[in-house]
Amino acid sequence: MKKYDYVLVGAGLFSGVFAYQAVQKGRTCLVVEKRDHLGGNIYCENIEGINVHKYGAHIFHTSDQRVWDFVNSLAPCNRYTNSPIANYKGEIYNMPFNMNTFNKLWGVRTPAEAEEMLTQQRKDAPETPSNLEEQAIRLVGRDIYEKLIKGYTEKQWGRDCRDLPSFIIKRLPVRFTYDNNYFNDRYQGIPEGGYNVLIDKLFAGCDVELGVDYLKNRSYYDSLGDTVIYTGMIDAFYEYCFGRLEYRSLRFETEVLEEKNYQGVAVVNYTDRETPYTRIIEHKHFEYGTQEKTVITKEYPADWTYGMEPYYPVNDEKNQALYRQYAEKAGQEDRVIFGGRLGEYKYYDMDKVIASALALSDRVLS
Repeated sequence: MKKYDYVLVGAGLFSGVFAYQAVQKGRTCLVVEKRDHLGGNIYCENIEGINVHKYGAHIFHTSDQRVWDFVNSLAPCNRYTNSPIANYKGEIYNMPFNMNTFNKLWGVRTPAEAEEMLTQQRKDAPETPSNLEEQAIRLVGRDIYEKLIKGYTEKQWGRDCRDLPSFIIKRLPVRFTYDNNYFNDRYQGIPEGGYNVLIDKLFAGCDVELGVDYLKNRSYYDSLGDTVIYTGMIDAFYEYCFGRLEYRSLRFETEVLEEKNYQGVAVVNYTDRETPYTRIIEHKHFEYGTQEKTVITKEYPADWTYGMEPYYPVNDEKNQALYRQYAEKAGQEDRVIFGGRLGEYKYYDMDKVIASALALSDRVLS
């Protein structure tokens, strides 16, 4: 029976970065993954010559020089800039909220005029917001809230904004410039050739078992390695001994269209409550595709139930209190390290996942 230095449970970005660093240091790794492919949620499927983001749009952005250099050393990124638009009942608005948005809403042309309008719009909200609706209005005013936040957020969370806690929206980006670049980070882009180029590099040199449920064969896989890097659901690891953590899930509908250009941009958010999906992704625009056909994906939020893919942790006070119990138990493990979105019950942007895995590598692989 082969002995590994590390058994990595889950083949997402956290595991991939750690595995790469471990192999570079001469360590041996076994990767155990429930899905039939590596890469977790950044996996791409090639359809009609287009790299389709199978689990929703993933746009790499960061201000961390080490993270940017690490990714580009394996898979150089193109110059894609995320400039999504919002569709509210057929009205088109630029995102994030900037001078183009304010001009479309109110006809204002200068930052001073926009600031004055926002000041007037914010007056409706109490100084101490008690729910998400009041918090959003206090940040960006009623017009922006009603057209660009309310419907989208209620679809995303599956409940009325007045029933959501205010802390979910701590801040909303407001720019008094005509700049449609969604991110403020220094760097952004998509790996040339798609994310699978990066995935293949990250897991090179590892032994891999796909379509395998670690939790159903835990003792066996534990016996194969000195240390387990676990990136699955932390509550599942402990057999839900304190109760189940809550998540939101997603459902995707992908179709090939007999046209070159469907919507003119990679991401369109549908911000009214009546449209059942939150956004449409046109994948070819991530890599400036010129194919004769195009591929779009409609993204539908869904209540998570056992057996579904958990995408977003519900980080409210009740769930955070429950997670702390699991985290305390995890801290007592001497052969298991928990990491990533599900292992830490934390929403992570890609660059933060990479940074976290690099930090772990620095600690344990030296």
